Amino acid sequence: MSFSLLRTSLSWKISRIGRLSIVVCGRLCQVAPICFAVMPVMLTRDDRMNDPFKQADPTRKVVIADDSAEGRMDAWLTAALEGEYSRNRVKALIEQGCVWVNGAPVTEPKRKVHPGETFEIVLPEAEDPEPKGEDIPLDVLYEDKDLIVIAKPAGLVVHPGAGNWTGTMVNALIHLCGDSLSGIGGVKRPGIVHRLDKETSGVMVVAKNDAAHRHLSEQFADHGRTGPLERAYKAVIWGRTRQLHGTIDAPLGRAGDRTKRAVKREDSDDAREAITHYKVLERYGEKPDATCIASLVECRLETGRTHQIRVHMAHVGHPLLGDPEYGAAFKTKANLLPEPAKTVVDHFHRQALHAYLLQFEHPTSGETMHFEAPLPPDMEELVGMLRTVKL
Repeated sequence: MSFSLLRTSLSWKISRIGRLSIVVCGRLCQVAPICFAVMPVMLTRDDRMNDPFKQADPTRKVVIADDSAEGRMDAWLTAALEGEYSRNRVKALIEQGCVWVNGAPVTEPKRKVHPGETFEIVLPEAEDPEPKGEDIPLDVLYEDKDLIVIAKPAGLVVHPGAGNWTGTMVNALIHLCGDSLSGIGGVKRPGIVHRLDKETSGVMVVAKNDAAHRHLSEQFADHGRTGPLERAYKAVIWGRTRQLHGTIDAPLGRAGDRTKRAVKREDSDDAREAITHYKVLERYGEKPDATCIASLVECRLETGRTHQIRVHMAHVGHPLLGDPEYGAAFKTKANLLPEPAKTVVDHFHRQALHAYLLQFEHPTSGETMHFEAPLPPDMEELVGMLRTVKL
């Protein structure tokens, strides 16, 4: 007896002649050989996430590899799911820890598949946005029936989460767009297809219907490798890089806590590919030995990891000005600056990072959409003051 695909919002016991395999809440157990029937087991209240916005259990898909199964996990699962999800979407689910193999999470898409393995894919169901609309001003750059493009200010959290259940960009979007936002992202993230850190400013696009959400999500998952997607940032860093332009190719993973990231060895369990291309635009306080106090750089992302630019620039010895997580050790460098530049730098309390350019393909028309946002006032003041520095 073979078993190929099971889709349910319940937890299931799955049996095969010769050995009983039980999948319960993401755990695979095997017991003595027996012939058994397939039967549903209702999840208890304790099995559900303790989330004030959670309305439904996630959808689960279970796939058991047959004797002919082989190749990369992302490619094999895409075929096993019969094209219901793109390979990029399946790969993203794996990297997000949404795929379990034989009861354990696996986050490496290129892992090889072996016959007899049981795969469980946990998919969040589309849900109506539960956060309440709030009258928070937004700088709208463009809007149509499919999407809205805004210039997010520093200090605005993108979506509700622990410690930030209100006052977010999502709350502002619900007030502005009403029920038109896509629910695919879940109750806390309606329409959201990419994110910026709270203290990073810049251009963002949000989907207003499910078709646009799927199309835009696939573009961001592809990172512009096969389409017109482009993301570019401007950052003020300490010092200057050895080369005026270059590439930082260094995998990233967790740095021992829930929020911080660090460069990891390629063979680390949580290492994820991260590539940043940079170009020096301006240098401030240049000295005869070709060093300088700070630089304005443009960064373009080939991948989109959490804190990627901040960690990569710190990794090469040039953290962002004002970065409390990855540049705190450089804070005393402000003492090298003359007044009033020293005071301006001392009072710049966020990472000097701005997502100034976003380009993507319109999900309906196919037109290439290009948007740019100028530096916000605080970064404009910072850059303007650094331009006056003579050391």
